[in-house]
Amino acid sequence: MKNKVQREDFIYGLKRGFPIAAGYLPVSFTFGLMAVSGGIPVWMAVFISLSNLTSAGQFAGTNLILTGAGLFEITLTTFVINLRYMLMSLSLTQRLDKNMSLPERMLIGYGVTDETFSVASLEQDTLTFSYLQGLILGPVLGWTLGTALGAMICSALPDSLSNAMGIALYGMFIAILLPAAKRSKPVFVILLLSVLVVCLLRYLPLFHWISSGFRVIIATIIGAGIGAWRYPIKEKEENAVKEPIMKQKGEVTQ
Repeated sequence: MKNKVQREDFIYGLKRGFPIAAGYLPVSFTFGLMAVSGGIPVWMAVFISLSNLTSAGQFAGTNLILTGAGLFEITLTTFVINLRYMLMSLSLTQRLDKNMSLPERMLIGYGVTDETFSVASLEQDTLTFSYLQGLILGPVLGWTLGTALGAMICSALPDSLSNAMGIALYGMFIAILLPAAKRSKPVFVILLLSVLVVCLLRYLPLFHWISSGFRVIIATIIGAGIGAWRYPIKEKEENAVKEPIMKQKGEVTQ
């Protein structure tokens, strides 16, 4: 009986994670293109995706590797960008099955992303290890497969065309940021402020000693800090955002 329940939880998790996996494919494909076009071997690009499972952190960290940044700079940059995963994991611990062992919790922590956290946090019941296994398996495979496809295709292209594929990275960021900036004034202001900080640090002679990685760190901290101070999310607004999501889930389950 126990094995049957675990199998059902796993299959349910797989179904919930499939849309996430499909959404990860094009983004990780772009990462594979960028990494290999910059000189990283195909196997290393795939290993980075398999061991990290973080889009923004991977792109930023890999870009620093390609520019020859130091280990401390790479570590600090990825730590700041991925700090949100620590908060997400702490939030999920309140919902986990009490019988889940430490190794199982560590494995689940590896698979926490913005999307898997959102899906898991909407579940009404206790989060079992079998369900979370199924939920993160699809995204891990989708992210890794997309990277492998992008890396192998880029490695098979002529050098001139392969080097030009790096422009896809900028196109991806534009496609992600512009719609969000158009819908939300706070996002637009924070984005504009962060770009301004990076430009000042890059082009003012006074700040020439600051490397590209630390420019990203400083811009992230300043932009996020001012955004949190200037545009705090009030409790009523937060509930208004969550309510339609919960209603939608209820409609689906019914």
